[in-house]
Amino acid sequence: MASRKASQPVSVPTSIRGRRTRLAIVQAAREIFAERGFDEARIAEITTRAGVAYGSFYTYFDSKEAVFKEIVKSVAGALFTASRASASLPDTAPPEEKIRYATLHYLEAFAEHAHMMFVLEQVAVRDEYFRTLLLEVRDLFIDRIIGGTRQLQRDGLADPDLDAVVCAHLLGAMVENIGRMMYLYGQPHDRDHLVNEATKLWARAIGLRPPADTP
Repeated sequence: MASRKASQPVSVPTSIRGRRTRLAIVQAAREIFAERGFDEARIAEITTRAGVAYGSFYTYFDSKEAVFKEIVKSVAGALFTASRASASLPDTAPPEEKIRYATLHYLEAFAEHAHMMFVLEQVAVRDEYFRTLLLEVRDLFIDRIIGGTRQLQRDGLADPDLDAVVCAHLLGAMVENIGRMMYLYGQPHDRDHLVNEATKLWARAIGLRPPADTP
């Protein structure tokens, strides 16, 4: 598939009715994409599902790429928020508990948006535009890991010689694949047990030490 120009929403409605119509279109598009995939989805199906006139779609979006990007942006926001879940814990919480908490919330968010991530991955393989979107979503997650690892290094709680960037890609891939196997391919695992084991592996990988062990 050839690269395409990034489509943009045509307008953002200011009226309550307009916002409701736009929201209905986005929700219907999300359902259709999840059911049929991106390539097979049709704008006529989206507007029928949304209960609006066909022409109403083009009041708010110039293409199905544009509405798909809108959905991907919301997924990215949800995953990024989940990756920051540990920020709600007290500063005194042990680093390992923060890792476990963030991993659990990330997987919960991945489960909620698994179908859209699956559609995005399918299209990204052959389309540069969507590949860029996928990498943008992933980079939010990876950047959060990099920042957290470097902070632990500064605090003397993680291996100071660790390459935080490479480590973030490796550990992030571990958590992403857990979500993929469970929520896209239906592998039966106990989520809490997986989270606990992943947390142990993560802590060991970065050389995490309790504060009391810090020189």
